[in-house]
Amino acid sequence: MIRRTGRLAPAGGWCLLLLAGCVPVDRPARVDWVTEAADPLATVAFLPGGVIDIDTPAGLTLWHPQRIDGPVRIAFDAMAVSAGGPNDRVSDLNAFWMATDPAGGTVVGRRSGRFEDYDTLTTYYVGIGGNRNTTTRMRRYTGRAGDRPLLPDHDRSAAADMLVPNRWTHIVLIADGRRIAVERDGQRMFNLHDPQPYRRGWFAIRTTQSHLRIRGVTISRP
Repeated sequence: MIRRTGRLAPAGGWCLLLLAGCVPVDRPARVDWVTEAADPLATVAFLPGGVIDIDTPAGLTLWHPQRIDGPVRIAFDAMAVSAGGPNDRVSDLNAFWMATDPAGGTVVGRRSGRFEDYDTLTTYYVGIGGNRNTTTRMRRYTGRAGDRPLLPDHDRSAAADMLVPNRWTHIVLIADGRRIAVERDGQRMFNLHDPQPYRRGWFAIRTTQSHLRIRGVTISRP
């Protein structure tokens, strides 16, 4: 069983996606994130100040429980922790957004946490600092196993595109009709024109063998 500590309560930065846009959540509201982890030693802790601490020796996906209808802008801060812990290798700040299962139903809580289990989703995916902080990539999954196309412009290896240990970085994921984008610290990182866009689905933070901290998640209209 995955160890979970605490429960994340909004602190002014949480938003629910409503037709009217981004509406602050009051104190009674809670976001019950759903964990899928390949290793039972993984931990997800909800710390004071709205920080989610993810410490895992293997693949782990943390799903927001509510389906999102686009257009949408998902923003959060993330840090790759390097403090001498067994999983502090500075790698794999990843995310799925607009994820659906062609078989139907929710995608939340249905997979093991192993990366290949997500091949059959239709989703947008970004992986910052993957492969031990040597690659940064964006993909559009097609829902067919093993079919995760990678455009040349969406495959990065420059040091400036990797993770910096123990430093917060601000990530924005956009699905605005046919415009799909990833921003980092106010700069456009990836841009995709999708003639057949995914207009609704679920959002998740994804990592493997790493120690991440996440804070300030907001889901709003672009």
